[in-house]
Amino acid sequence: MTRRLILLLGAATLVGWVSVAAIAAHRLRTVINRDADRLMEITALFSAPGYALLAKRNPEADALLRIPHPRSFEDYWTMRIQVLKADGEVLFYSMEVPPKPFPSAPLDEGFRDTATDRIYTTKILDDVFLQVAQPFSFRDQKVKSATVKVFVPILIFLPINIALSWIVIRRSLRPVEILRREIELRDGGNLSPMGSSGLPAELAPIAASVDRLLERLRTALNAEREFAENSAHELRTPIAASLAQMQRLLAEIPEGQAKTRARGIERSLSNLGHLVEKLRQLAQAESGIGIADHAIDLVQMVRLVIDDLGKKPQFAGPIILDVDDCPTLMRKVDVELFAILLRNLIENALTHGLRDATTTVSVRTDGTIAIANAGPVVPLPELKAITRRFRRGATSAVGSGLGLSIASTVIERIGGSLELASPARGREDGFEAIIRIPRVATTELGVGRIVRF
Repeated sequence: MTRRLILLLGAATLVGWVSVAAIAAHRLRTVINRDADRLMEITALFSAPGYALLAKRNPEADALLRIPHPRSFEDYWTMRIQVLKADGEVLFYSMEVPPKPFPSAPLDEGFRDTATDRIYTTKILDDVFLQVAQPFSFRDQKVKSATVKVFVPILIFLPINIALSWIVIRRSLRPVEILRREIELRDGGNLSPMGSSGLPAELAPIAASVDRLLERLRTALNAEREFAENSAHELRTPIAASLAQMQRLLAEIPEGQAKTRARGIERSLSNLGHLVEKLRQLAQAESGIGIADHAIDLVQMVRLVIDDLGKKPQFAGPIILDVDDCPTLMRKVDVELFAILLRNLIENALTHGLRDATTTVSVRTDGTIAIANAGPVVPLPELKAITRRFRRGATSAVGSGLGLSIASTVIERIGGSLELASPARGREDGFEAIIRIPRVATTELGVGRIVRF
């Protein structure tokens, strides 16, 4: 937009200046011709009495008007004069070096044009005429000289004018650029209000309208989020109650076919509860806002999630937290969404890693958090498709196929990136998930990526 304005403004300025210069040149030619004609008339008027007196004293003489001539006639004189009779006999003429024939014109009083000169004729005696001639080339030269003097300043000042226009336009459009960037930062993961402070009065209503739209969208997403959470809660309670009843029944019935079926029902209820919880997290991730107004310490969040998972009996493998040289890592991310992201990645590493093998969670100062386990290498085709919903790799472990999909969705909301690698970096086996959360998260960085190292 800025470049277009500068080009259009520069083109309009150039056209305007050239038009003015062309009009000025045309007007200048008219003025020069008028003044030159007037000068020829005055020259003839003041010269006529003297030439008339000479013609009376020696009317038959073949005399020349003796004028001290310069080396070049055109350097000092712009007009030539001759006095001649009605029959064409020349009595006097201005001498020039080298001599040139006087242009021929009828002996009618007034102005006449020849191919090369403009001639003014006046009668000074009954049969004697005075003619003053001036070449058109002289007038053209004057017009060209004046036109060049008009155009040269235009050509010199046009780049300066364009540069000044560029500076003025850039300064004038700076609030528009700020507003554009603020709107660009808003998406499903960032619905914070922009505010209108510092914006010109013409742009403040736009920012206010966008803020109102964001508020309505935030309200709708919150309602959707509450509905998903409430639905999941309503489902979890009867499923948990059924699972408890089934476990109690298992304890009461003797070994046999009925107990085997009861164990199958127990596993199904347990998987169903796990699936409901994942669906709740997925709904929360899709409707949540990843960027928060205040920064939180991600190292502390990592410690809390690891401590919580360590208490669950199904995750018996050891977890090592590596936070060397990174005691704190402050980022403006939503607490709940970040906890969901981290929990899914660590659960995935614990579930699909080798039993009793170590899972490492490392945090670095550049905003990188890596979760690596030991286990079979995931083929590249599976690695590229593993973040799709309900897509699972070649594993016998129990799972819903939603963990990495939830993590990918959350990282988009947060404005970071997710990389999956297998084998893990620095190892010959295993799987590693690397999340990077920039200091200032933007939507441009919000697309999850899959890279194999």
